[in-house]
Amino acid sequence: MSGSLVVVGAGIGFARITLEARAAIAAADEVLYLVPDPVSATGIEALNSNARSLHGFYQEGASHRAAYKRMTEAILEPVRAGKRVCVAFYGHPGVFVLPSHEAISRARAEGFDASMQPGVSAEDCLVADLGVDPGVNGLQSYEAGDFLSRRPTTEPTTPLVLWQIGVVGARTHSANVTAPRLGELVKLLLERYPTGHRAVVYEASSYPGVAPIVRDLRLDDLGADTVTLASTLYVPPVSR
Repeated sequence: MSGSLVVVGAGIGFARITLEARAAIAAADEVLYLVPDPVSATGIEALNSNARSLHGFYQEGASHRAAYKRMTEAILEPVRAGKRVCVAFYGHPGVFVLPSHEAISRARAEGFDASMQPGVSAEDCLVADLGVDPGVNGLQSYEAGDFLSRRPTTEPTTPLVLWQIGVVGARTHSANVTAPRLGELVKLLLERYPTGHRAVVYEASSYPGVAPIVRDLRLDDLGADTVTLASTLYVPPVSR
């Protein structure tokens, strides 16, 4: 099989893309990418003129899974045609990126060489920006919708990170904040943390020299007007 696939991380902002990822993008016959900012898109296209975005597979009001299925097929098509394909996803390509795992698994099952390279993730940025050390008290990390649906047992004395709070409960794609179950999430957290417990709404910066969004608030003040599509919730531990 002459076709191959390598999935790389574009980092949180193009300034954080690794040298390994740059080399993979430059060497590919065809490059597909999914990034949220124009600087990253321009940077990827500058590395390889045969680069195109996967963003068009999202459709307003359509399910995320339908978009991911179309992306996976778009990734595999040139691989099957014998091309060296590189796909670049925002942040770390293995974190909250269903098409990357699915494409690699299917490519390998079909006999093609397929691999993943790590990238700088939002969690890496959170650790740096908020001064969180998972080696001290550990770290609990969940996708917000999954956390709300499964309601896993948590340890209040260990920091908690909830991802994608700006779309919690949303079943379809939207360019705007749609978090229909954010109120339920807040209610669940208030059952586990004391009254007045503070948290941080965090958003990593995609641009050098631009500060991240770090909004300190009480858990009971968390609402749709305090989050964006890229927001993460960091809940500090309760004092022992």
